[in-house]
Amino acid sequence: MTKYVFVTGGVVSSLGKGIAAASLAAILESRGLKVTLLKLDPYINVDPGTMSPFQHGEVFVTEDGAETDLDLGHYERFISTKMRKANNFTTGQIYESVIRKERRGEYLGKTVQVIPHITNEIQAFVERGAKSATSGEPDVAIVEIGGTVGDIESLPYLEAARQMSLRMGRNHCCFVHLTLVPFIHTAGELKTKPTQHSVQKLREIGILPHALLCRADRPIPDDERAKISMFSNVPNDAVISVWDVDSIYKIPQMLHDQGLDTIIVDELKLQAQPADLSMWTDLVERLENPSEEVTIGMVGKYVDLTESYKSLIEALKHASIHTGTKVNIEYIDSEVIEADGPAALAHLDAVLVPGGFGRRGTEGKIAAIRHARESLIPYLGICLGMQLAVIEFARDVAGLAGANSTEFDPDTQHPVVALITEWFDRDGKVEKRTESSDLGGTMRLGAQRCPVKPGTKAATIYGADVNERHRHRYEVNNRFVPQLEAGGMAISARTPTEDLPEMMELREDIHPWFVGVQFHPEFTSTPRDGHPLFKAYVEAARKYKTSRKQEALKQTTGA
Repeated sequence: MTKYVFVTGGVVSSLGKGIAAASLAAILESRGLKVTLLKLDPYINVDPGTMSPFQHGEVFVTEDGAETDLDLGHYERFISTKMRKANNFTTGQIYESVIRKERRGEYLGKTVQVIPHITNEIQAFVERGAKSATSGEPDVAIVEIGGTVGDIESLPYLEAARQMSLRMGRNHCCFVHLTLVPFIHTAGELKTKPTQHSVQKLREIGILPHALLCRADRPIPDDERAKISMFSNVPNDAVISVWDVDSIYKIPQMLHDQGLDTIIVDELKLQAQPADLSMWTDLVERLENPSEEVTIGMVGKYVDLTESYKSLIEALKHASIHTGTKVNIEYIDSEVIEADGPAALAHLDAVLVPGGFGRRGTEGKIAAIRHARESLIPYLGICLGMQLAVIEFARDVAGLAGANSTEFDPDTQHPVVALITEWFDRDGKVEKRTESSDLGGTMRLGAQRCPVKPGTKAATIYGADVNERHRHRYEVNNRFVPQLEAGGMAISARTPTEDLPEMMELREDIHPWFVGVQFHPEFTSTPRDGHPLFKAYVEAARKYKTSRKQEALKQTTGA
């Protein structure tokens, strides 16, 4: 029978429950246990797919095509189990499910209430999510409850967890509470009162945490931990100090050194082997001792909120680990380039344009892509970054003046990027766009396998096949591909059934490393192995930096 660890948060949001839960899962997995994770989000949206990145950050996409919370990305990066749609659900999904049951008469005329109907539905979703694990039925399911204890939104989830622990009996459920111990500079000391109040609020609900993870900007001294233990009624050795570190991949070792995994194993009566965290130690060692350094410019419109590019940032970090390269990322607002030109890109070793939606800032991104192509700087375009690379090439090389995407210009004469339904009508003319009333219903989502064209850079990077995850609506228009290929662009991967362009690249006689992909490779990158595309990209940046240094040396010496 699967056993459950519920992870809750207190005092303030954004303390890192997702990373804490993922780190605990990593330690338990290193002890030979099968582990999965679930995220319960208390907002009423059905999923985060239509939410602004400024409010919610990145939308992570699972293999089965679910748009989920970004914490599922942390889960996949820390453990081997792949997440699915069932690993993340929201209040919107819960209420939607209950209302449908009520309309079908499944409650037999009863008054439908938060208790027991909503809380029972939450428990059913939790157990179904645990059983959906790709590695088989897990020994442990770690369930992260979103929100902060005391908020009205998360109360049904906490009540459902309490009921579940009561129903399953002792040694089948336990609770880990993440809280804040702030340092007050004017007083010169750490303050434990917020943690005491947060635990008190949790106990009012009927939940007593088995371990406290106390976030602070520094290690918490033993006397403060003892004070927290006394006022919170949590054993002293279960008050875990979690201080700020420069890499999230140090957290598993930090938690293990303080015995968190032992507390969980003992409480749940699990049969586990000794922990082996040598992989994480090795990763941190390589991350902290690079042999080279490069600077990559990420040109986007959400650069003030890097949470919007969380998986992408981590994928570059994974590539840095496996190439021995320190990757410095400069976040460049595409609207600044649109206004001032590409001068801010001159010192970069590579340029990257990530995915996104909407017209704002696109001409600045196109200007950055043109600079990368003309200056022979390594370029990687992801999703929208590939589409804009096609638009730039169509305009400036293939002679298709005014080429654009119908997303930005529905009346463009050269729709080199468009919805499939806009490619042709019965008379061979471009159709006009028809709007969908369901914003979540027109996306190409999830993993899709496709073959790679032999002899291309894509084949060198991937081998025979690509199997990556998608999140987009618009496609490169096959009608214009012959003109693009005549100019030196190659479509190096296509979907096997629809024949849609999945990867593009420029011939090496035109540019040494210029690649665009319609999918999101960042979603499948992990610190254990890195990702072949990002590793190749960082290597190209290293090579470009070396050649630029050599050229500068020649000019200095007059050789």
